[in-house]
Amino acid sequence: MARLIVTRLLLSIVLIVISSIAIFFLMSLVPGDPARTILGANATPDAVARLQDQLGLNQPLLVQYTTWLGGAVRGDLGESVFSGDPVVTLILARVPVTLSLILLSTIVIAALGTGLGLLSAVRGGPVGTFLDAISLVGLALPSYWVAIVLVALFAVAIRIFPATGYTALTDDPGAWLLSLVLPVAALSLGGVTIVAKQMRDSAMDVLARDYIRVLRSTGVRERTIVLKHVLRNAALPSLTVLGLTVVGALTGAVFVENVFVLPGLGTLVTQATTSHDLPVVLGVGVFFTLFVIIVNLIIDVLYGVLNPKVRVQ
Repeated sequence: MARLIVTRLLLSIVLIVISSIAIFFLMSLVPGDPARTILGANATPDAVARLQDQLGLNQPLLVQYTTWLGGAVRGDLGESVFSGDPVVTLILARVPVTLSLILLSTIVIAALGTGLGLLSAVRGGPVGTFLDAISLVGLALPSYWVAIVLVALFAVAIRIFPATGYTALTDDPGAWLLSLVLPVAALSLGGVTIVAKQMRDSAMDVLARDYIRVLRSTGVRERTIVLKHVLRNAALPSLTVLGLTVVGALTGAVFVENVFVLPGLGTLVTQATTSHDLPVVLGVGVFFTLFVIIVNLIIDVLYGVLNPKVRVQ
């Protein structure tokens, strides 16, 4: 197991470099000039050229990237082209918002998805049919559309939850939770249905095995069979789906944060991409890559906990 973790960490370095190269050169293809944006449309060509030279934008792309990479190795992700603030400072100020959204969504997806999947597998019949129906709906509806509908219903029409804004956990835990109810609901809908369907299929496969019939014939309670034997064995394939769902939630978080005006990394990278603020886009891209690596590492560790064979390999 330790060898697996070390291997994953070594590969993560390569992944971070590759992702940063991809982001850097793709951003170079996006139309726009930060110097022209900063100075305005009426700026003279000489003024634009001087600012480009000051910002290092007139250097070859390879030189710009290697300069950035040298700083990133030392923990310096550069400074925002527009605000002049260190990118690390900008990211750290917004990480709590995005992590709150992702972590709460993960808890909701795991709890509801697992519960609905087990219930459907054990009860079957109409419950299974209903789960299939909501799975199709959950997969078909994009998170940003769900977010807009939730705002219209529960923030404008009924006025139960706030439509926009974010309250820090340290300022007011109740207001923090209230400000994240609708964003978490919008981000979790698709994931809940995917995990529930996978859990149901896996649980039904486990329930059909011979040792389950033996346990029932010996008088073991159904609740014990489901929670101790079925859940443990059905959780392995569902873990993979959960990991993919959490990683996919990063993309959804970008749209959801913009709908609910949450000051997270999603709104930061949207603003940076629009204004061609390359250091900020690169910094957020590195953070997202690290997040994906950490999620995959956690899934690997959980595999080892649930399946002893993985620990031996």
